[in-house]
Amino acid sequence: MPLHLIKLCVGVSEIDELRHWVAEAAKIGAARDHVTRMFPKKREEILAGGSLYWVMRGMIMCRQPIADLQVVVDVDGIHRCRIVFESKVIAVRPTPRRAFQGWRYLLNEDAPLDLKAGQSSPEAMPEAMRRELASLALI
Repeated sequence: MPLHLIKLCVGVSEIDELRHWVAEAAKIGAARDHVTRMFPKKREEILAGGSLYWVMRGMIMCRQPIADLQVVVDVDGIHRCRIVFESKVIAVRPTPRRAFQGWRYLLNEDAPLDLKAGQSSPEAMPEAMRRELASLALI
C-alpha cells in the first residue's frame, strides 16, 4: 500500500487555481515540483504510488501523484527535498483538516476518496458547494 503526504497549499485556495498553475508551468517547460525542508524517511513507500494531498482553506481538496523525491542543496548548502509531481491534479472528497506546519504522512486508509466527474452525486457539485456541505458535515 502506498504512503501519502499531506501539506498546506499556501497561496492557492481553489483546485482550479492549482490546475491553472500546473498547466502554465507545463507550457513553459517548468518543473512540476515543490521544495520542502524535510526529506521523508519513508521514500520507497511514497514512491510506490503515493500522492501529495493538498489542504486548501482548511479542507483536503485534491492530490497530485508523486513521481519522485529528490535531495537538493539550496544556496546556503542546506539539504532539502524536491517533490516531483505528475502533471495531473485529482479532486478528492473534501475533508476538513486543521492547519499544520510542513508536511505529514497520510496513510492510504485515511486518504479521502477521489471524486469522479460526471456522476450525479456530491462529486458533480461545484467545488464551493462541496466545501460548504463538507464543513457542515452533510457530505
